[in-house]
Amino acid sequence: MTSQNKVLLQVDSLQSYYGKAQILFDMSLELNPGEVVVLLGRNGAGKSTTFKSIMGLVTPKKGKVIFNGREVQGLPPYKICTAGLGYVPEERRIFANLTTMENLEVGKQPARSGSDPWTPERLFELFPNLGEMKNRPGGQMSGGEQQMLTIARTLMGNPELIILDEPSEGLAPVIVDQLAYAIQKLKEQGVSILLAEQNLHFAKFVSDRAYIMDHGSVCYEGRIDELTDDIYDQYLAV
Repeated sequence: MTSQNKVLLQVDSLQSYYGKAQILFDMSLELNPGEVVVLLGRNGAGKSTTFKSIMGLVTPKKGKVIFNGREVQGLPPYKICTAGLGYVPEERRIFANLTTMENLEVGKQPARSGSDPWTPERLFELFPNLGEMKNRPGGQMSGGEQQMLTIARTLMGNPELIILDEPSEGLAPVIVDQLAYAIQKLKEQGVSILLAEQNLHFAKFVSDRAYIMDHGSVCYEGRIDELTDDIYDQYLAV
C-alpha cells in the first residue's frame, strides 16, 4: 500500500508555544500513504504538542502542516478531521454515559471515495471485545476496552490517517498485544498511522519508520529496525 511518489502528511518546521513557552523548534516529519510511523521520545519531548499542532488544537506560530497536498495549519480541528485526519488523544475521552454503539454512532462520518466505510460490524472484527459489549456504557469498561472504543469511534469517521497518542500506555500486556494486532490489520487495510509510543517493543512490532524527538525537534530519523542500542541509550533511556 505504501507509495513513495506521494507524501500523505508533511509537517514542515513547526514552532508551537504554550503561552510564552516554546515547545516545538522547527519540528518536521513526513508520512507516506500506508505507512505506520512512530514518534519516540522521553516525556516532555514534544510528541503530544506535535499531534495537537497537526490537529489544530494548538496553533503553530510558524511552519506548515500539509495533508494530501493541502495546507491545514490554522484550520479549526473539525475541518482538519473532515479532511481525513483522525485523532485519538492520550486521555481517550470516550462518552462514559453512552453505550458502545452510541459512542460509535457519534463518530460516524461519510465514507471516502474509493474506500469501504467503517461499520460497527467491521470494527467488531477488529476489536472482538467491543462486539461482546455493544450495550455497555463506556464508563463501565476497563482502560483497555475504552482505548479500543476510542480508536473504533475515530475509525467511524473514515479517516485516511489516524493519529494515536501513547495507545499502549497503562494497558495490560494482553490488551497491548490485541492493540498491536489491530494496528497491523489497519495497515493491511490501507489506513496510515502516526503514533507516539513509550513501549519500544510495541513500536518496533507495528511501525515502519521512527522519528525520535528531543527538546521539541527531531534528533533521529530512520527505519525502526535500524534503531540501535546506542541510539536508544542516547535519546530514550531514562
